[in-house]
Amino acid sequence: MTGIIRIKNAIFYGYHGVYASEQNSGGKFEVDVELYCDISNVMLTDSLKSTVDYEQVYNFLKDLITEKKFYLIESLAYRIADGLIKKFEKVQKVIVRVRKPSPPVGGVVDCVEVEVEIKKD
Repeated sequence: MTGIIRIKNAIFYGYHGVYASEQNSGGKFEVDVELYCDISNVMLTDSLKSTVDYEQVYNFLKDLITEKKFYLIESLAYRIADGLIKKFEKVQKVIVRVRKPSPPVGGVVDCVEVEVEIKKD
């Protein structure tokens, strides 16, 4: 049985971007995560060991986004997805969306968003 755990619009302050100004002054980044998990044991055990601890997922996101710098949000999204699929045994597939509000594109846009999907082999 597969279940989906979603974390929506987790917001962090990070120092990601191509331009030096973005890497120096930083900005807000928004993240959505979908974790496709085997939840077969959830119905039987109703214990934390039978699923994914989403507080640990959140802390993983926070640490990666706030402690490292990436030029591209594509790289950041990939590192999040790859890290989650490796760190959490029950996760079979992950979809990560990273949004950069008000990006420097020479015009007015709400955000730029990147989506990455990774499945376990």
